[in-house]
Amino acid sequence: MSSGQIKQRFRLRFRSRSLVVTLFLLLQLAPLLALTLGAPPLLVLGLSVGILLCTMPLVLGGMQSIDRTIDLLVQDTQKIRQMDFSGELPPASLFAEIETLNRNHIDMKAALQSQTQALQASQLKLASLVENGLLLSSERDRDALLRHILMQGKRTCNAQAATMYLKTEHGTLRFALRSMDDELPTVEIPLHDPHSGAPNERHVSTYAALHNETVVIDDVYAESRFDLSGTRRFDSDSGFHTVSMLTVPLAPRGGEVIGVLQFMNALDVETDEVIAFSPPVVAFIGALASQAAVALENHNLIDSQRALIDGMIEILAGAIDAKSPYTGAHCERVPELAMMLAEAASEVNEGPLAGFRFTTADEWREFRIGAWLHDCGKITTPEHVVDKATKLETIYNRIHEVRMRFEVLLRDAQIERLQQLRDGQEPARADARYQATAQALQDEFAFIAGCNIGSELMNPEHVGTLQKAAERTWLRHFDDRLGLSQAELMRVAELPAEPLPARERLLADKPQHIFPRPETKDFDPKYGFQVSVPEHLYNHGELYNLSISKGTLTAEERFKINEHIIQTIVMLENLPLPSNLKRVPEYAGTHHETLLGTGYPRKLDKSQLSIPARIMAIADIFEALTASDRPYKQAKTLSESIAILATLRDKGHIDADLFALFLRSELPMRYAQRHLHPDQIDVIDIERFVPGEQTQENQAAASPVH
Repeated sequence: MSSGQIKQRFRLRFRSRSLVVTLFLLLQLAPLLALTLGAPPLLVLGLSVGILLCTMPLVLGGMQSIDRTIDLLVQDTQKIRQMDFSGELPPASLFAEIETLNRNHIDMKAALQSQTQALQASQLKLASLVENGLLLSSERDRDALLRHILMQGKRTCNAQAATMYLKTEHGTLRFALRSMDDELPTVEIPLHDPHSGAPNERHVSTYAALHNETVVIDDVYAESRFDLSGTRRFDSDSGFHTVSMLTVPLAPRGGEVIGVLQFMNALDVETDEVIAFSPPVVAFIGALASQAAVALENHNLIDSQRALIDGMIEILAGAIDAKSPYTGAHCERVPELAMMLAEAASEVNEGPLAGFRFTTADEWREFRIGAWLHDCGKITTPEHVVDKATKLETIYNRIHEVRMRFEVLLRDAQIERLQQLRDGQEPARADARYQATAQALQDEFAFIAGCNIGSELMNPEHVGTLQKAAERTWLRHFDDRLGLSQAELMRVAELPAEPLPARERLLADKPQHIFPRPETKDFDPKYGFQVSVPEHLYNHGELYNLSISKGTLTAEERFKINEHIIQTIVMLENLPLPSNLKRVPEYAGTHHETLLGTGYPRKLDKSQLSIPARIMAIADIFEALTASDRPYKQAKTLSESIAILATLRDKGHIDADLFALFLRSELPMRYAQRHLHPDQIDVIDIERFVPGEQTQENQAAASPVH
């Protein structure tokens, strides 16, 4: 208690006590008056004693009552200082001064309590705004974000109902959400007249959106500024009675309105009666709406960025597929297969796959992006290498050059025959020699052309035949350095020019056929690649290519194709990926690894390959096996493809549990019915590949539909 309050307390006590003392003294004068009037002394003495005995308790009681009332006031004042308004009110006093003080204290306490409650309510709303901002910034689900905005606004203004409108791209407001469980109207409210283009200010929602202005209506049925027939019609249909209304635009600071919040019927906190929306509530709702608009716009921007990124990824994958007419849709079909198998694996509740789950939308998106980008490195792979269908093919099939040399040799043989006839040689002998040469040329070209196809294994005997055929020579009369590009000239710059005419071998491996490997950081040890890098980038030597033992690719070309996965990893690991996409390089860059550690490019083994990585391997292999658009192989049937996958499983290359799930889930047939030619779809004997497993798939596979 302050010194001023103490002085005031004693001043009040002194004033009250003086009144009592005055009354007491007046009563004590009564015996003196009686003595003056001649009363007997004994009577006067008795009267004095009697008055004293009668008045003393009254005086002492009055004094104690005054002290008790003041003490109660002091105690209550101290509680008020602690913001405690729970104390009992002091009793009424017979003394006017004390009662006045009492009443003033009661009025002061009520005023302080009311102001304190209002301040606490404001602090709660302010704290709610801060908490709301944190929640809005962390909420990533759009539907949850919209509901949080609407319900938080409803709680803040203690409204009975609330509605959210969102602005559409074609200039209308659509019903996005309601606090009540009734069905949302499908009608959209145009912001401008579709014919005249005039702003539609008839509705309170469109007015708020057009002018970015908050509208407060105290009585809907007395409102004349706006057309509220829809609200009244809703009241009539639903039994709800709208009285007060608050309409607030959703607009980020300085930005365009993106929606409108509308609240109906503010309720009194104590009586629960419908009241008008107060100015403080309107101010808080305006702040919440601005906060929500920023969060919603940020969410829209994030969604747009995600859609843009996803679209660019799909465009990139489509461009890679479009590079080659023979690998079309591979980058599209593999993600589809991978997602199907991942969904099946996520539903497994027992066994080795029971611990695998993608629990969030971000995890699914991360895997899907990894699947879409699994071949993004192919953008660096020349399509003539990917599409190389014959051994001599580069950008074109060089068998035509070889054939033209045979044409030259055959023409030379014809000229030689004519010269022999001119010189008098017997025609039969000249013709026989010509025929033998022509037949040999035909046979040799047929053999070389057959080697060029690459459909059979090249054994050492065939290589020897090639080398023998290459020993033939022909005469070149024209300069082979004319018309060359700068890069081609650089490759022959240090080679001596041969005088014309120059004799050349029928098939040759020339120095200019060698393309040196440029220096690159792609094989930096930090990436952990475990690959054998050929010395040269390319070797287009004719004998070198025709002598390929299996298929059509040289070691350099096979590495170039396999290098696409190296490029995929390098590209993705050098991207500044956000934390929710950090595993994209892993998902995209491991589909050529095996569980045995014999794959590429890092030779990862079972302990280093996650379930999603193993899923990617199966999806990539199955799509490649069943693809019907590859130039170097014939499309395989469904059962043939499954048999090859089973062989890879038996060798330990792919995950046995995922392969079994792949069959049990009927994924091969579901995929085949969407993407394979009917001739490829045949019966799958699942028990042959996964003993003990019986599904509807192997029963349905025998149906004519398949």
